[in-house]
Formats: sequence, structure tokens, C-alpha cells
Amino acid sequence: MRFSHPLPRRRAFHVMAKPIGPRCNLRCAYCFYLEKDRLYPGKHSFRMSDETLESFIRQYIEAQEVPEVSFAWQGGEPTLLGVEFFRRVVELQRKYLPPGVRLINALQTNGTLLDAEWCRFLRENNFLVGISIDGPRELHDHFRQDAKGGPSFDSALRGLGLMREHGVEFNVLCVVNRVNSQRPLECYHFFKEEGAQFIQFIPIVERLAEEAPRHGAAPSTREVSEASVLPEDYGRFLCEIYDEWVRNDVGKVYIQTFEVAFSAWMGRGAGLCVFEPTCGTALALEHNGDLYSCDHYVYPEYYLGNLMEQPLVELVDSTFQREFGTSKRDALPRVCRECEVRFLCNGCCPKNRFLRTPAGEEGLNYLCAGLKRFFTHIGPTMEWMAQAFSQGRPPAGVMDALRKGGPGVAGAAPAVRKPERPEHRDAARGAAPGTIGRNSPCPCGSGKKYKRCCGA
Repeated sequence: MRFSHPLPRRRAFHVMAKPIGPRCNLRCAYCFYLEKDRLYPGKHSFRMSDETLESFIRQYIEAQEVPEVSFAWQGGEPTLLGVEFFRRVVELQRKYLPPGVRLINALQTNGTLLDAEWCRFLRENNFLVGISIDGPRELHDHFRQDAKGGPSFDSALRGLGLMREHGVEFNVLCVVNRVNSQRPLECYHFFKEEGAQFIQFIPIVERLAEEAPRHGAAPSTREVSEASVLPEDYGRFLCEIYDEWVRNDVGKVYIQTFEVAFSAWMGRGAGLCVFEPTCGTALALEHNGDLYSCDHYVYPEYYLGNLMEQPLVELVDSTFQREFGTSKRDALPRVCRECEVRFLCNGCCPKNRFLRTPAGEEGLNYLCAGLKRFFTHIGPTMEWMAQAFSQGRPPAGVMDALRKGGPGVAGAAPAVRKPERPEHRDAARGAAPGTIGRNSPCPCGSGKKYKRCCGA
């Protein structure tokens, strides 16, 4: 479908496309997306139609005024669509991609359905794959079970092995939950043994509904599920892995939370929505063209419209969506506005801001205690690496400094202070998301490609 009226001024944005909706071959106990079928009562097929797929790809490419267009394919489990669906994706992308514009595809999967044909396709078309694994067998299988209640670890590891064998680029996505949060180094060592160089640790926080939700309504209680990580455990989990990483693996293993913290410490902004002052530029697209404010806000209250009925850029630039993004900053409680680690945290994801502050003010993030512990803990070594980088020295030198017991690193932790590096901050804030090529060096100074760091 094409629209003849003028389109509004565009702003950089990203869409997480869900061409299979909530359909999945696993029944992970903590999954927040399986219930989204309630949004479409009586629906049996969640496969995105060719018409909707083509309209999305065309509109999305046309809306991106950046040198590289990045698509993200999620679910549910997108590999349920089969390889041929994604061959069609690539065909349509090539049809509409302007000359000189680079293309990147990212696919998030549980890995259980991957085979040699899938891996050849992913490698030949340069897909970056995020594979969900929660640690060694016992930890992974605790919550990640198949539709019959059986384990999924062996199938997931087989998929990971096939990707390694075929040279597919991949990130490990580890959901930090009530169970694996108790064994951080066991998880970290396992991922390294499996050859993972790029890891994302994603905390699971899911609130319980007061009653069985109807039509996908958002939960409203302060009580969390049994799978949800405890705030203090999350902070300790990050701290223990960070201590191992900063002594042995800087420049070798890339952990998203650490990398974006370094970027923020350099005054360049986190580059990750949950830690930025505002949000609203990472939206979610359902199988039928319905667009929602965010992957974590696929609820009727945050339905923006359908791209088959209204231009994608109009929906993205709507007043509702802009206010959704700025409310992340404007609704911060006083304790957050005055917090010494605000420049790193910015209140984190609004979906987890359901606690009251000690003063009784609404809007405190559930993970606050853990995040503050972590961001305070990393202060001395982050400051050392930031100073090293600003002086033209590699941040990885912190490992030698720690082994030698250098002052300001191995000593007592100083108070966290917001770094004042305006030349770095201005350069980063002036660059909209996507204006840096994904194969360019990341501006945070990690030494890796942008797509593997703050652009992940």
C-alpha cells in the first residue's frame, strides 16, 4: 500500500519485527510475549502476509535517512516461518534498498530449529544471530522448556554448534532470572567455553496481574513472578562477572552492559534505550502490521496504528509516541534525578518503574538497588579506562594495572562522579542512532565494530 500525501519529518528509529507474532515452539516460563495471542482472539495463523511484509520493508527502508539500514526479526520464534520466508525478506530488501546503502539483518532465535540449510542461508546473507541460552544445562532447562515440558538445552546447543561450524556471526542472549543469578561465574565461564565473544545479560522482571488479563491488558500490581530476578542478586551477578571480565577479558569478550556503561562514562551516551534519558525510537511490529510503542509495551494502551492503513513514519512521529519517549525522563522521581549514577542509568526501563521511593514517590525502578550497586562498583576501573582512552592508550591496559595493584584501580573505590568530557558527549549526542556504520569502529572506544557494541 502506498500513501500519496506528504510524509512528516523523519527521525531515526528502529523496529523489532515479529512476523510470526507470539508463536513459539518453546514454553519458557518467564516469556512475556506468549500471552500476546490474547490481542488477537480467535486468530490461528500469525504468519505475516507477503503484502504486509513488502509494505513494511519498503516503508522502513524509505524512512531511514542513514547510511545503513538495520532490520531486527524476532518472535515468538521466527525460524518457525522457514528459510523460504527469509529468502523473500532478502529479495524484497534488495528490491527497495537504494544504491550505496548498507543492509544488516539481525535474527533472534532459541536455536532449536536451526539446521545446515538455515546456517548456510544466515552466513551467505550476513545475518547477525542472537541465540537465547541461559547457561549450562541445569540453569538453561529450569525455565526454558519445550511445548511438552521437556528440556531444550541439547537442541539449543546443537544450533549454536551449527552456527559456529558454518561461520554465522552470533551473540548469546542470557536471561538473568531468579535461578541463574545465583551462579554468575558458572554462566560466564560456560559461555566463554562455548566460544561466545558477544554476550547480553538481560534481566527478567515480569509483574503478575491482579486477575487473568483480558485482551492483553498491562499488569498493574507490584508483585513479580517467581522467575523474576531479585534486584540485589542482579547487581551481584553483574559485579562478579565484571570483576572477572575486567581482570582477564577486556578486548576479548564484549558484554553489552559493560560496553554501554563505558560509552556513557566517556560522555557519549549509552546507546541503549534502557539507559538513555529518553526512549520511544525502538518500536514493535506485529504480524499484521500493527505497531506498538515498544517490545515491552505490546498492550492495547500502546497501540499506535497499522502500517497498512497509515504511514509508518506518521505512527513513529505521533504525539503519543513522542510523549511516550520523553516521559522516561520527565517522570523520574526526585531520588533518581539526584542520584550520582543517573548519567549511567537514567532510571532504566520504564516498564520496571513500579516501586515507591523511600519518600513515597511513585516511579522507582524495581532493579534500582542492583543497578546502583553495579554502577558504583565499576567506578574505579571505568574511570581508569576512560582516562586511558582519552590519553590514546588502550582501555585493555586496565588488566595489567590491576595485576600490578595500581593506585585508583585496586584500591578503595572512590565516589562515582559524572565524567565531564563535552567533546565526547557532544559528538555522540549529535549523532542520531544509525548514523554510524555498523561496521565502523564503535565510538565508545571498545575497539570493536559498532554492530557488536553499542549498536547491538
